[in-house]
Amino acid sequence: MNNVNNTMKMNKTATKLKPGMTLIEITVVILVLLTLIAVLFIGANIYKKGANRAACILNIRNIHQAVRADQNLTKKNVGDTLAQATIMGTADSYIEVSPTCPTDGIVYSLEGTYPATGTVAATCTNNGSEGTTITDHVPDASDTTGW
Repeated sequence: MNNVNNTMKMNKTATKLKPGMTLIEITVVILVLLTLIAVLFIGANIYKKGANRAACILNIRNIHQAVRADQNLTKKNVGDTLAQATIMGTADSYIEVSPTCPTDGIVYSLEGTYPATGTVAATCTNNGSEGTTITDHVPDASDTTGW
């Protein structure tokens, strides 16, 4: 009779659940966390590209405003020669330090002449890391109608 009671006690302790997580549960938690981290990095990269694009377009607009200010103050006509040193890069210019594209640090290039209204005076020659020209660093044509 004593042996029967001991056997029953062993069976009861063997079926008792221990606290903790199984290997499958831990794997699922790790996969969910890795997925969330991947989404975060992708979102941050897209945000950075958008911020760089906005900064690049703002730099182009500032250069264009300096070109228009010089054109108005010196009474130049559309098509007259435009010197880059007059607009940016020297102590006597409108913009002392030449702005650079935030993506790769390339200096903007100016057209050789004063542009017509609605035409952008500076262009971004950013070639990006893929080796192809990034066209989204240019303001939309509908945004430059008053430039």
